[in-house]
Amino acid sequence: MNILVVGCGKVGARLATVLAEEGHMVSVVDRSEERLESLPDDFDGMKTCGVPIDQDVLREAGIENCDALAAVSSDDNVNIMVSQVAKKIFGIQNVVTRIYTPDREDVFSHFGLSTVCPTHLTVSAIHSAVVEHDLPRMLNIGSHTMKFSIHPVPRALVGMAAFAYDPGEQSSLFAVLHEDDTMSLNNNCKEKLKVTDRLVISTIVD
Repeated sequence: MNILVVGCGKVGARLATVLAEEGHMVSVVDRSEERLESLPDDFDGMKTCGVPIDQDVLREAGIENCDALAAVSSDDNVNIMVSQVAKKIFGIQNVVTRIYTPDREDVFSHFGLSTVCPTHLTVSAIHSAVVEHDLPRMLNIGSHTMKFSIHPVPRALVGMAAFAYDPGEQSSLFAVLHEDDTMSLNNNCKEKLKVTDRLVISTIVD
C-alpha cells in the first residue's frame, strides 16, 4: 500500500518505520526537519517538510497516489483538518485519525472519521492490568476500538448457561475460555459455566 503518515513525533516515526519494514510505500509529512531526520537511517520512504494542512505540501508528499492516510500529529486540530482534506478533496477513504482529547471524539465522529485515542487505550489497559490482572487485547473495527479482556466466572454464574451472562452496557460476552485453553464462541451458547472457565468480554472503548 501507499501510505501517507502526517506527523513525525514518536508515534508517527515508529508507525512509518514499521510500515516501511512491512514493505509498504511510506511517505511522511512534518513541519519539523529535525523530526523527519529522526527517522532511522535505513528508512527508504519519502520525507516532506512543510505545514501538513497545506494542500500543496500534501501533493508533494504524494497524497494523490496514496491508498491510506494516518493523521498522528500532536495537534488534534491539524489531524482533523488533514483528515477532512484527505477524504473530501483527495477522495481517500482509508483515513485514521489520532486524537489526544477524549472529549473531542464526538466532533471527529460527526465528520465520519475513524479515530484512535491514546488516552482511552492507556486508561483501559492500566485499569484492566490493575483491577482484572489481565492486559486487554485491542482491535480497531470501523470507527471504534474494541477491547477484549478475560475474567473469571463469578460464583453466582457457575452452573448457569453462558448466554445468560450480561456484562453491562457497551460490553458483550464474546466467548468462554476453558481450562484446556479451548474456546467456545458465545452464539447463544447453552453449555453450563464451570468454575475453571474464564469469560472473554468484548467492550467498545471509543
